[in-house]
Amino acid sequence: MQKTQKLTLAVLIQAALISTAYASEQSEAKGFIEDAEGSVLFRTGFIDRDKKNVPAGTDTRSSAQSAIFDLESGYTKGIVGFGVGVVGDASFKLGDNKHAGNQMIPKHADGSAYDHWTRGGANVKARISNTEVRYGTQVLDLPVLASNTGRMVPEYFEGTLIKSREIKDLEVVAGKFTKDQYSDQINTDGRHLDNAIVWGAKYKFDDQLNASYYGMDSKDKLDRHYINANYTLPLAEKRSLTLDFNGYHTEWDKEAATNSSSLGNSNVEDRSNNIWSLSGTLNQGAHSVMLAYQQNTGNTGYDYGENADGGQSIYVANSYLSDFNGNHEKSAQVQYNLNFNDYGIPGLNWTTAYVYGWDINVVDTAQEGKEKEFFNQVKYTVQSGFAKDASLRVRNSIYRANDAYQNAYLGDTNEWRIFLDIPVKFF
Repeated sequence: MQKTQKLTLAVLIQAALISTAYASEQSEAKGFIEDAEGSVLFRTGFIDRDKKNVPAGTDTRSSAQSAIFDLESGYTKGIVGFGVGVVGDASFKLGDNKHAGNQMIPKHADGSAYDHWTRGGANVKARISNTEVRYGTQVLDLPVLASNTGRMVPEYFEGTLIKSREIKDLEVVAGKFTKDQYSDQINTDGRHLDNAIVWGAKYKFDDQLNASYYGMDSKDKLDRHYINANYTLPLAEKRSLTLDFNGYHTEWDKEAATNSSSLGNSNVEDRSNNIWSLSGTLNQGAHSVMLAYQQNTGNTGYDYGENADGGQSIYVANSYLSDFNGNHEKSAQVQYNLNFNDYGIPGLNWTTAYVYGWDINVVDTAQEGKEKEFFNQVKYTVQSGFAKDASLRVRNSIYRANDAYQNAYLGDTNEWRIFLDIPVKFF
């Protein structure tokens, strides 16, 4: 592990030394105020999970209104530029929310939903050439440590992240994070993150091929590695084939918590998991069809999110309401996407998918676990005028599991998610 961290540091130093490879971002800095940007996203959100095979009263339903702020100064001029940033949100519930849940709204000790709440923090940043160092509260988008952004407000991490783009088409990252605040938490370290070190790189070989690798070591919890390769093959005018591979390898420490361990695998030594997916997408103008296969191996499922390892850290193909990440599970998907731009309705998009999972190893039963999901999402984004970039997204999932898997994961569920987003740019 230490060798990996030293190698990452060496790469960053070497990248800084050869910064003349292409134009320097810092040399083009206009100033602390001149390059400043500020925006707020007004979001109205609703999530309803209708449980079909459990006792009455276990359904969850949440609705709220939020304002999500993102304020960024520019960088001061000079060899080394400095700046600051602020991220945060202010929200209030809509209705009584007696069945609040789904990681949407924070709850009091008695289970009642907060009427209103605010969260957020600041960060400071420095840049030399094309290398940036940022410390403080951040929203992360790393495959091994990704903030959950699928609820009302984002998941926040606190720590340090270095991004270096000194070599054209190569981005190298390294960082350390010590706090994790989930979307429905007031406590800035509600997930009790101790010490997570991340590193990785992504490289664009050409307009057709991209590849990346990322790693994470979370103290006393887990070690995780991720690889990705994406290749697009042009076939004809407005027609292409895209192949995408994603893979994770995770090893859990003894103190780590997993859903699978709660089902009886806690005494398994050397808990580990491999999950990978391969998808092929045929694009033809406004239409695209994707076929995907995903598989788990190891002695537990891919239990992400249990150890402050990011509520969205699952960059695989078969991930909707279910992530089809059970122990030894195999799953297959067919997806269709239609962009209505060619039909005179720019900004309207429809995605439908069906995923089927089988061969799930369910603890304490000899029966094979199976699950399936029918997914639909319609999204419209305003293209011009005073409401430009405002969007409405309506998503529905119909999820079913067989008897062997019914109580081990989600259980039969019908889910609706509706989000109205209105972005406003201050400057």
